Amino acid sequence: MHPEILRELTAQRSRDLRERAHQAQLARTVSRDRRAIRRAARHLDEADAFVVPAIPDYADGSFRTAEEQIDSRVPAARHAA
Repeated sequence: MHPEILRELTAQRSRDLRERAHQAQLARTVSRDRRAIRRAARHLDEADAFVVPAIPDYADGSFRTAEEQIDSRVPAARHAA
């Protein structure tokens, strides 16, 4: 076979192999990224499922509502005696 034809066939084969390797790398990267997105979404769902228990406002264990908290911050009107 003529050396120029052989050189051209070898170069074409090299280009094809590099292109296939590049496509395979892209496919692995996309697969890995999609897996990470699914894993992150699953962890977010687990985090949303966690419910924080209510913590008592006083040492005796009683709870105050938001309205009671607002009322306690506003001082009562004083009446002149």
